[in-house]
Amino acid sequence: MTKEKKVDFVIKTLNEFYPEIPIPLDHKDPYTLLIAVLMSAQSTDVRVNKITPLLFEKADNPYDMVKLSVEEIRDIIKPVGLSPMKSKGIHGLSEILIEKHNGEVPQSFEALEALPAVGHKTASVVMSQAFGIPAFPVDTHIHRLMYRWNLSNGKNVVQTEKDAKRLFPKELWNDLHLQIIWYGREYSPARGWDLDKDIITKTIGRQSVVNEYKKLKKS
Repeated sequence: MTKEKKVDFVIKTLNEFYPEIPIPLDHKDPYTLLIAVLMSAQSTDVRVNKITPLLFEKADNPYDMVKLSVEEIRDIIKPVGLSPMKSKGIHGLSEILIEKHNGEVPQSFEALEALPAVGHKTASVVMSQAFGIPAFPVDTHIHRLMYRWNLSNGKNVVQTEKDAKRLFPKELWNDLHLQIIWYGREYSPARGWDLDKDIITKTIGRQSVVNEYKKLKKS
């Protein structure tokens, strides 16, 4: 199968599996999405969705957030992990949004990535999900699946993002990155993976990955 046909197969299969695409992180506007994405680093979306309502009850905009101390924010978000860094980031970026952006979340990668605790992946999620601007945020699921599907060499997430953007049509990026995340969670996880249920990897997967899976199954 050519790379073009593999890409078409991925798109077609994901559209069949996920015609409606749920947004993993609960939010109501660009600011609450930004905070939720920041909190999700090295945590699960399920855990973040349990904690964000507690935080947003006290502050769901930058003006209320800066009224809380870093310690107060940290106490609320502690269960999601990395709370010292994340609480400073949330407080610091809220101050900058007020000072430089009239309390609004900016609609550019440059301005977003200049905010404390906001990296390229967080900025990409906000640009795509809050503003509909084409982006391809690469998380662990996308990085794993692009390698399993032999569409990227798995060297690093920067390379994976470049390959994804090169292979998939730009107008599909915003839907595709979410579809791949859901597919990775449900059908192609890192642990407890069942190749028979993973139709995409079974059909177009990297041969060495498939062989390794079969070898482990036999042992």
